[in-house]
Amino acid sequence: MKLVVVESPAKAKTIEKYLGPGHTVLASYGHIRDLPAKDGSVDPDNGFEMQWEAYADKTKQLKAIADEAKAADTLILATDPDREGEAISWHVQEVLRKRKVLPKDVQRVTFNAITKPAVLDAMANPRALDEDLIDAYRARRALDYLVGFTLSPVLWRKLPGAKSAGRVQSVALRLIVDREREIELFRPQEYWSVAADMEQDGVPFVARLVRWRGNKIERLTIGNAGDANAAKADIEAGRFSVSTVETKPLTRNPPAPFTTSTLQQEAARKLGFSASHTMRLAQALYEDGAITYMRTDGVQMDGDAINAARGAIANRYDASYVPDKPRHYVAKAKNAQEAHEAIRPTDFSKDRAGSGDHARLYDLIFKRALASQMASARLERTTVELLDGTGQHGLRATGQVVLFPGYLALYEEGRDDEADEDSRRLPRIREGDAPAKKAVNAEQHFTQPPPRFSEASLVKRMEELGIGRPSTYASTIQTLKDRDYVTVEKNRFTPNESGRLVTSFLERFFERYVSYDYTAGLEESLDDVSGGRAGWQAVLEAFWKDFKPKTAEVMEQKPSDVTKALDEFLAPYLFPDKGDGTDPRLCPVCQEGALSLRGGKFGAFIACSNYPECKYTRRFAQAGGANDGADAGPVVLGTDPETGLEVSKRAGRFGPYIQLGEGKDAKRGSIPKDVPADDLDLAMALRLVSLPRTVGIHPESGKPIAASIGRYGPYIVHDGKYGRLTSTSEVFEIGMNAAVVRLAEAAEAKGSRGGGREPLKVFGTSPETTKEVRLMEGRFGAYVTDGVTNATLPKSADPAEMTLESALVLLAERAAKGPSKGKKKAAPKKAPAKKPAAKKAPAKKAAAKK
Repeated sequence: MKLVVVESPAKAKTIEKYLGPGHTVLASYGHIRDLPAKDGSVDPDNGFEMQWEAYADKTKQLKAIADEAKAADTLILATDPDREGEAISWHVQEVLRKRKVLPKDVQRVTFNAITKPAVLDAMANPRALDEDLIDAYRARRALDYLVGFTLSPVLWRKLPGAKSAGRVQSVALRLIVDREREIELFRPQEYWSVAADMEQDGVPFVARLVRWRGNKIERLTIGNAGDANAAKADIEAGRFSVSTVETKPLTRNPPAPFTTSTLQQEAARKLGFSASHTMRLAQALYEDGAITYMRTDGVQMDGDAINAARGAIANRYDASYVPDKPRHYVAKAKNAQEAHEAIRPTDFSKDRAGSGDHARLYDLIFKRALASQMASARLERTTVELLDGTGQHGLRATGQVVLFPGYLALYEEGRDDEADEDSRRLPRIREGDAPAKKAVNAEQHFTQPPPRFSEASLVKRMEELGIGRPSTYASTIQTLKDRDYVTVEKNRFTPNESGRLVTSFLERFFERYVSYDYTAGLEESLDDVSGGRAGWQAVLEAFWKDFKPKTAEVMEQKPSDVTKALDEFLAPYLFPDKGDGTDPRLCPVCQEGALSLRGGKFGAFIACSNYPECKYTRRFAQAGGANDGADAGPVVLGTDPETGLEVSKRAGRFGPYIQLGEGKDAKRGSIPKDVPADDLDLAMALRLVSLPRTVGIHPESGKPIAASIGRYGPYIVHDGKYGRLTSTSEVFEIGMNAAVVRLAEAAEAKGSRGGGREPLKVFGTSPETTKEVRLMEGRFGAYVTDGVTNATLPKSADPAEMTLESALVLLAERAAKGPSKGKKKAAPKKAPAKKPAAKKAPAKKAAAKK
């Protein structure tokens, strides 16, 4: 019997069907062991020896594999064809060896697609484990462990509020922070564009000003309204005719098939998917046998796949869309490693696979791979120059015409920036023509700062710099989100306070280890290990001999010294020159103290040196001394007429709040966002600290109904049942009748799950039930509901990426299965039949007393 080990149960089921009798296929469910999260898991003083520990939740899988291995003649390790897959195979082999159940014959097989021909061909050509890839895995794992478990404790002790640091994670965060600094330092510059709306033979086109009063006009040449209006007047007064028409042929070649990083980029641009969601979908498509392996730097397709693609193109289009020779691509990625075949469909005759987001991603992969073997697009680019009678003023119009679409008939690569004017169409025009001038426009513009990174542009930049590897980009980006180092708004990354502070700390004290060149160089060294050109222990030793003393040096510094050093390092950002000769550190409240960076329990902040006399503070992230949100200490609103206690407005870690009294017995209440600052007087403050408010007694239950403001906003509650309120004012105004109705509506919307919870997202209306399709948070995770059917989201699905279409697919699949079967009640246990009493064994004699 042959035991085959793969990673996932879906893969195991498919492969066992291909192999037939004599084979048992079991899944390891990914990695089976790792370095435990404690000191000493890697011992630098003993050749970087590692103490591996099996995952607690993999006990069942390991036992099943070990039990089957006892009776197996051959162990076939068929995990994924990359470094991580090689590592899983090595871990399985080592665990079985330690348990002394490792079969004598151990084989390693890899296949790029889960199809019967690919699997059978791999089984016929086994090999040994790749020791170089295993060494590269150990080097990377040890390196990440040493950085994390050495650097993170330094952050915790010297930088309050910091959560963790990582070898690639911290450099990716620095990219986002550096871009934010560029945006903050950017000073917009005014410029004007002048363009004429022209028409030739009934076809409109736009010509922009390129020459004025004999001078060449660049984008920033006209910098004020006066010059712009003067230029506009000259163009309006002039009579323009075509001086030259230049036509150039252009050829656009198709892009290569997807690699891991280009798939993540294009899915982000065209489908709005996050990198982690894209990889989850691709993993499922791979395990279903629809696409080839999705973690790859390779851009080349197998010869048989190329022929299949060319055949599919010929069936879809005519022969002109099939190039004379097959196209071959070469990887351009820096430090391309463990190159495999590009990501492509396993069968080019199937243009659809999966449903919902799976189907959308497959469509993208299919079209990209097919387009990569199509003929080039042929275009014609035309540039028209127009001059007035004096020859002093000139206009230019550009455009292009698609003569033959080629691959563009199927696929066009997405771009992070908008298309330029070259994509416009021009009418047929000749020298000497005098197109009609319909209007002249002068428009004001301002130069724009560089855009914040999107997931697509961040992945692209990391790949360009050689930071990390495509297979790790998704998890790296997800870690930045999980640590709350960044915020994603409109698909763009903005660094949070904690992210900026951690980056500043690392730049000041560990500058080398967050530099782009050093990180890329370290990646090259690790690639040398996987290529057999370097020893993994030597690479670790070279890193550790400098890194360890540096962390020890920083750990010895006092937190106050660290804060002082950061205050000096961040001075240009926190206290920039105001340009009027005044001291940028001067306290804006007392006009005497000096502002400086301070460390607190909940992170860094800016405070006045005259504390406690002056209580001015502001948040760390308020660059340049912005006063919005600055706290100059408690603002007394008045005195409570009932208790005589002082009522004050204060600023806390979670925002502004109201406090009644002092000390432990003080009452506090958050200030809701929908309460305008002008409306926050003593009366409103007293109402906020008086919550919860009793609305009245429910007429049916006789129990009270209360209104208040909680973590998720205003609400009413009765006997443990909640109902949402729309605003803070409703908390104080809602009456009994309205409260009873609101609670009844919440109970009706409950359905079979979810109570009166607020939906996470409302997608639209179901065509089947005509009710809202909602995304809800349930006891066992997120689910979608149409008011009749509830469908739990698969573990591989990202709730944030759900759409109405994908929700309807899940609901339809769930409805097709019929109502869920309740658990069968256990049959009452029958009283056991009486058996004849067994003869008792003679009792042991008690020891004789002395």
